[in-house]
Amino acid sequence: MFSVNDYVIYNSNGVYQIVDICTEKDINHIDTEYYVLKPAFGTNLTIMTPVQNRKVLMREVMTKEDILELISQIPDTETAWIDDARERSTAFKNALRSGEGEKWVKLIKTIYIEQKEKTESGKKLLKTDEEIMKAAEKNLNEEIAIALNIQPDEVPAFISEQIDY
Repeated sequence: MFSVNDYVIYNSNGVYQIVDICTEKDINHIDTEYYVLKPAFGTNLTIMTPVQNRKVLMREVMTKEDILELISQIPDTETAWIDDARERSTAFKNALRSGEGEKWVKLIKTIYIEQKEKTESGKKLLKTDEEIMKAAEKNLNEEIAIALNIQPDEVPAFISEQIDY
């Protein structure tokens, strides 16, 4: 169980802070304990999700040590482009929904390399691929920002300083 003020990854929506844990009646009028979540960055949206909800991915934000280890592995992370657009979309969306930083890194690196190759040959990525990459970058940048106590827009420069590309 999480505590008030904890930061969590909530589904594939990014980093949220638990601002309260309360008990309210659910749709069946049963007292149910809920997490009250607010995005760590951006909107003022409030989400309530049952503490016992097993259908929603919620996990702790990685520690600073875990983040630094993840970043150090980026150069060795294998990419996995899938030529069939439908299969690729399904696989990439599943990786995004997994909530796993390692899968987000692989996803971002894979799409980034493909984007670079397409740009060099005068082509563009499919909009779906771009949107998935942006969502993965947002989630990863938010998680790294929380763990390192920096802003999400500072993350790309931080990563560049840590690895030689």
